[in-house]
Amino acid sequence: MPRLSKDQCLSDLKLRILSTALAPGSDLDETTLAEHYGMSRTPMREVLHRLAGAGFITTSENRGAKVASMDIGTMRTFFQTAPMIYANIASLAAEARTGPQMDALKDAQHAFTKATAAQDAQATALANHRFHAVIGEMAHNPYLVASLDRLLIDHTRLSQRFYQPANANEKMLIVKASDQHDALITAIEAQESALAIDLSLQHWDLSRDRMERYVRPDPLPVDVVSLKDRRNAV
Repeated sequence: MPRLSKDQCLSDLKLRILSTALAPGSDLDETTLAEHYGMSRTPMREVLHRLAGAGFITTSENRGAKVASMDIGTMRTFFQTAPMIYANIASLAAEARTGPQMDALKDAQHAFTKATAAQDAQATALANHRFHAVIGEMAHNPYLVASLDRLLIDHTRLSQRFYQPANANEKMLIVKASDQHDALITAIEAQESALAIDLSLQHWDLSRDRMERYVRPDPLPVDVVSLKDRRNAV
């Protein structure tokens, strides 16, 4: 691989983690990575520090760097937290969105529909990541967006399976997900906060069960029921 800048290296490692080319929990050897990207260990150490700060990896003095785990404890927190964060983000986005941000959201949806038409699971998952990240930017809330950014790392890794349909019914779920994106765009553009919340929770419920099966064949031992009837939590 040709020599890359620190920013290019950072972007490539994020992509490899989000696409699960670097598996959750796998070791990251600083020396090997530095050789792979054609840089010295000092800038590579800075890249790893930035990845850790963003939640893509974990580091420890004794064990070095690892890709962020997706163990049961992590997934328990993910499934409990994600719907509340997504719903609140969507509500704030509907209140504070700007014209240029709406254009960016529609562009993200165009990339999503193009990737689904091509049946490219990785591209679809990454386009979905961008779609929800743009909604986060619309919210203008650094506290919630920090949580959203971390959730999207695991959501994108989990959704690789969702976007690999095994039958016609699963293909229809992807079509429905795209339709929900369109409906969410309309609700946010119309500044319909309550509708944006409902659509976000419906969108979460659509993919939740299949994401659970990615983690383990049996249901998670955790309360991950729909929040559609628990709006006091939103």
